[in-house]
Amino acid sequence: MTSVSEEVVCYWFFKATISGLARVEASFGTVPGVSFFHPDMSTAEEIVTADQPTCFPHTRAEALRAWEEFRPRVAAYADARNGVRPGHQAVSRLSPAIRRRLVTEYELIASTLEKQPFWRVEKFVQEMMWRRYWKSWLELRPAVWSDYLTDVTRLRGELRGYQAKRVKEIEAGHSGVEIMDYFADELRTTGYLHNHARMWFAGWWIHTEKLPWQLGADFFYRHLLDADPAANTLSWRWVAGLQTQGKTYLTRRSNLEKYVEPALLAAHAGGLDQLEDKLAHAVRVQESGIYRAEVPADASDTALPDDLPARTGLWVHADDLNPESAVPLAGQSFQSVFAGLDANILQAEGLSLQRQEHLRAGLADAATRAGEHFQAPVQRGEDAPLPEALIAWAKARDLQAVIALRPAVGPLHTLTTVVRERLAKANIALHLVWRPEDAETLPFAQAGYFAFWQGARAQLLGWESEPAADPTEKPQGKGKGKRRGNRHE
Repeated sequence: MTSVSEEVVCYWFFKATISGLARVEASFGTVPGVSFFHPDMSTAEEIVTADQPTCFPHTRAEALRAWEEFRPRVAAYADARNGVRPGHQAVSRLSPAIRRRLVTEYELIASTLEKQPFWRVEKFVQEMMWRRYWKSWLELRPAVWSDYLTDVTRLRGELRGYQAKRVKEIEAGHSGVEIMDYFADELRTTGYLHNHARMWFAGWWIHTEKLPWQLGADFFYRHLLDADPAANTLSWRWVAGLQTQGKTYLTRRSNLEKYVEPALLAAHAGGLDQLEDKLAHAVRVQESGIYRAEVPADASDTALPDDLPARTGLWVHADDLNPESAVPLAGQSFQSVFAGLDANILQAEGLSLQRQEHLRAGLADAATRAGEHFQAPVQRGEDAPLPEALIAWAKARDLQAVIALRPAVGPLHTLTTVVRERLAKANIALHLVWRPEDAETLPFAQAGYFAFWQGARAQLLGWESEPAADPTEKPQGKGKGKRRGNRHE
């Protein structure tokens, strides 16, 4: 495993002989600031490798460098994005950084529009905004998340016999459908899957294997570096046919043959007969509740109170590791900065070790940047339960108020209720503030993505002056597009 001081982690995912691994390491040599992960090499199997490893930056500086490397390829994204190849060079692989807001979708979009006219990169921008749509949608219907958690707990206790055995086999990569086992192994090894692979895996889990979608979503949530409650949960609901009534996603052999690199599919062809197109039939999935959209009561809290006391501290958390870029906070002064995780929650959720390490490394980077930006002392807290650590910090610094960017619906947002109550008992106020651009998208998420995109598109073009279009090229249309699942680029 790598230390959290390193800036970028690269995973070389393959099944190989020991000599194969030696050839890989020899070809790369020593790369400063880069650690290469590889799976257990105890078995000797055919080597299937990528030209480059799959790398995931977990500091802001490295994420920005990765973006500058990818940005020249944005114009080609629309044509190349669907292909599934080892290494995933056709997509940015920045979704883990975007999920934690080491970089934000908005700054990457703005950076794109500095170099390209909007119509030329509209597909890339659309896909970048899917995560924001899912998060906005769930903010309007938070009970979907709480019901999902209830279902996961119930199903873990109830599942018996063949289904329970099958869940374990599939998660371990022993299903007998070799390409799906490859994806399961890649997920556990790297914490990442191409968007197309996620959709195929989810469709196969739900409609072919007939397993509860909630347990499949939980499997992804525990391992994906970019998993968040909205994008992960709602994408699985969409594949199941719950998110858009009457529309499901079925996994078909012909689709894999079209988009998976031929050599990769040929090396994992066992069990493909189970994915024949004629066998693809949707399972009817029962909805857990009735969910009506309601804008959160605090959605107007996009600025700090005018009467903040002098002794105010900043809480930096894992939902937003870039507080210095948030408009409400950027020019504020703080007496102290606290950056912490709740290790008990991470363990209770069963998050993979690499996902926990990615979180800790990102938080360490965010703490350093926040301390430098706000010129304030920083305290880290990762061992004690988060509410206790926060309160101890606030008391030790004699704070009168604590400021934090509002966490999205999920475990951290749920925890803020406890934090607020505990701080209030010590006469310390907690103020959660929205990024204005996030609050502005909430009304657009009342229905489907097309309506959301129309509002978001106008918002984005209102922020940025679109570069002049090349008069020799014909602009595209407004880009409704087909729903292809949530993009994790």
